[in-house]
Amino acid sequence: MSSQVSAVRAPRVLIVSPCRDEARTLPHTIAAMCAQTRPPDRWVVVDDGSTDATPQILAEAAARIPWLSIVTRTDRGFRKLGGGVIDAFYEGVAHAGGVWDFVAKMDVDLEFGPRYIARLLEEFARDPKLAAASGKVYRREGERLVHEFMIDEMVAGQFKFYRRAVLEEIGGFVRGLMWDGIDFHRARMAGYRTASIDDPELRILHLRLMGSSDRSVYRGRLRWGEGQYFMGSWFPYVAASGAFRMSEKPYVIGGLLIPIGYLLAALRGLPRYEDAPFRAGLRAWQRARLARVLRGGGAH
Repeated sequence: MSSQVSAVRAPRVLIVSPCRDEARTLPHTIAAMCAQTRPPDRWVVVDDGSTDATPQILAEAAARIPWLSIVTRTDRGFRKLGGGVIDAFYEGVAHAGGVWDFVAKMDVDLEFGPRYIARLLEEFARDPKLAAASGKVYRREGERLVHEFMIDEMVAGQFKFYRRAVLEEIGGFVRGLMWDGIDFHRARMAGYRTASIDDPELRILHLRLMGSSDRSVYRGRLRWGEGQYFMGSWFPYVAASGAFRMSEKPYVIGGLLIPIGYLLAALRGLPRYEDAPFRAGLRAWQRARLARVLRGGGAH
């Protein structure tokens, strides 16, 4: 199927939001969605066993928002990141049914501007090889906004838009850690472009520190390294990434925990992503990128 949207009709947009115990931030995300100049055709929120006020907030919102529907999953007793998030995502896609031109995975701890969806659709219309896109992610620290750094080729996992046909072409999201890194590289290897776009209209405000949703940010950084091991990353690249992240909160220790998480996963003999050509291509990209940075080519 062509990845280009037919010119005779407006593109159909599905947004799916896995969530669990998000009562503090959920109202902010609902307000941002309701303010969109181009709302989605369907928004499915998959409540993954919340025990706080999330179900009540969702029920009240669904009663007044015609394009919002709720899927409720049984409480497993804990937040299951990686595979659990993607399981919930695909349950939401199945619940929505139908054929969609664009599918987005969106967290519910975000705020964003009223033209977020409209601007992304403009970017996709301009470039038929653009497979996935997002804005850049920021968080508030007092009166200022702090950029949660990611390279321009990567797409923010917090609010990731995909051409549905391309997402299917690359095999969809992997149901495990680093799903939002593996998909980027698979799209790149298939000849597509992905991007996080630096535009004020596409600014995503993250309402919690990245990686802090499961127990603590320290656990999140260890999990980051574990995910890099699973994906098949080249250790010198992971170590360099950890050194770079030492300048972000939690300062120093957060960066150190990334390669430590990688090494602990290796020592435990944890499973790796079973696609040898993918791992080889990933490591070649990482070696070239690290060489470019060391030559002074910049982090972007």
